[in-house]
Amino acid sequence: MPALRSTPRGGADVPDAARAEELAGLAAAGDRAALDQLLTELRPEVVRRCGRFLPCREDAEEAAQDVLLQVARHIGGFEGRSRFSTWLYTVVANCCRQKYRELKRRAAEQPAPAEVPEPVDPRTTSVIAGSRLDLLDALDRLEREHPHLVAPLVYRDLCSLDYAEAAERAGIPLGTLKSRLHEARKRVRPWLRAH
Repeated sequence: MPALRSTPRGGADVPDAARAEELAGLAAAGDRAALDQLLTELRPEVVRRCGRFLPCREDAEEAAQDVLLQVARHIGGFEGRSRFSTWLYTVVANCCRQKYRELKRRAAEQPAPAEVPEPVDPRTTSVIAGSRLDLLDALDRLEREHPHLVAPLVYRDLCSLDYAEAAERAGIPLGTLKSRLHEARKRVRPWLRAH
């Protein structure tokens, strides 16, 4: 079993970062056994991280499968310029947002049977689930109206990257990240309060 450490922002225990970095480097160089081991060790953390975006466990597990598939397909593109965890959390955020859009699209395309009452809005039945759905709706709206503000909010507030990592991942200077993050929070806050 891999060594565990606590995350700096009070999250759940995650596999040892040094071990993940080592496995990711080996996997990026083409070591298939290292990739298999990396995927196995990351799975619980990836499911937990996906659960921060998607309220339904099954949806989070589907998104986690997508994340692990993306990691397997694109690990060769991981060059080690940033930490593997930074790269991974970007993949998690992107896959979860894509899964949410897919679920929303499917729900809109499915006609409700006439004899079944209106589906229950999760926002009225679960505070936790509702806040996540509201946040994903707010992210979609933010992306439509101010796309440059999405990455700072996702990397810092949802992926829990520190400011320097978030700025690096977003490809912008630290001061710009902080400014955009402040603006993103200011714009999203009223949308979340409306629910």
